Amino acid sequence: MTLVKVTAVTPLGGHRLRFAFSDGAQGERDFAELVRLDRPTLEPLRDPAYFARVFLQRGAPTWPNGFDLAPWALHDDLARARALVRPSTAA
Repeated sequence: MTLVKVTAVTPLGGHRLRFAFSDGAQGERDFAELVRLDRPTLEPLRDPAYFARVFLQRGAPTWPNGFDLAPWALHDDLARARALVRPSTAA
């Protein structure tokens, strides 16, 4: 079994991100509800400018404070929400 990784992450403004995954799927998600949770590691992410500083570390979306998202869990969540798309390869 191959674990899915995020191959690209793009901030879309606010707390929205667009993801490309190693299996070719793409999806978008709004993390506004997540960053409102009362957790010290999420507090800096409430600032949209800080949230936009997301980068990839070993295939996982990560922020400068060390908070990260499990790429396979993110992929599964987006799949359950029917929020994954696969770009057409037809010419």
